[in-house]
Amino acid sequence: MNEVFDALAHPIRRQVLEMLKTGGKSAGELADAFPVSKPTMSAHFAKLKSAGLIQGESRGGGIVYTLNLSAVEEVVMAFMGRLGVGEAGKGTAECASTH
Repeated sequence: MNEVFDALAHPIRRQVLEMLKTGGKSAGELADAFPVSKPTMSAHFAKLKSAGLIQGESRGGGIVYTLNLSAVEEVVMAFMGRLGVGEAGKGTAECASTH
């Protein structure tokens, strides 16, 4: 999970994930949306891939990136579990009365 949080720490990587919510995009299309070099964007893509948040597929001489929804869901559920969200006996009314 630390690798995921490390990947999410940079605003460009979070924006890439936002852009991929609507479907796959080419590396060039994603890179053109940011004021950084293509090698810098490649490093961001590599970090997101390493964390399992995106997948890359070679198509026509380029790479198309897609969001790895199953990995994102797993991370969210694991994080919520660490926070105790959804634990038995922890209703909204009970939590509200303690704050």
